[in-house]
Amino acid sequence: MKKLRLALFPLALLLTASLVLSCGTNSMLNTTGQLQSITISPPVATAPTVDGEVQFTATGHYSSAPYAVTPQPATWGACQGGAPTTAVTVTNTGLAKCGQVGGPVTNSYSVFAFVPTNCNLVTACGGGCTIVGTAQLTCPTTTE
Repeated sequence: MKKLRLALFPLALLLTASLVLSCGTNSMLNTTGQLQSITISPPVATAPTVDGEVQFTATGHYSSAPYAVTPQPATWGACQGGAPTTAVTVTNTGLAKCGQVGGPVTNSYSVFAFVPTNCNLVTACGGGCTIVGTAQLTCPTTTE
């Protein structure tokens, strides 16, 4: 029994060290550099139809190699005039879907992807302590 404990001791030590070293790291694909900015492609898009969809992709730009990560894991959302909107939904993979918008109304929206920084303060429309990328989406109205 004593030999078994001695044999398992290095394994237990390795597992403990792995757990301690992983604590506090992020799950992003680039763990060697610091996220500097996010860009979204395409930067401007128009949905093809009422209830149409547009696929957006976020790219994270880092301070060290690999300098660009696509797709950048992020939280997605949509705003209109600086306030959250339910007229556009965005999935966690960046697929934006226009809702039924009755015209004549403003049908231009900001689609955003954000990654919180260490302060963990996130406000509506990607504000707060975050790194944010934005794009513009135009949705057709039902009167067009």
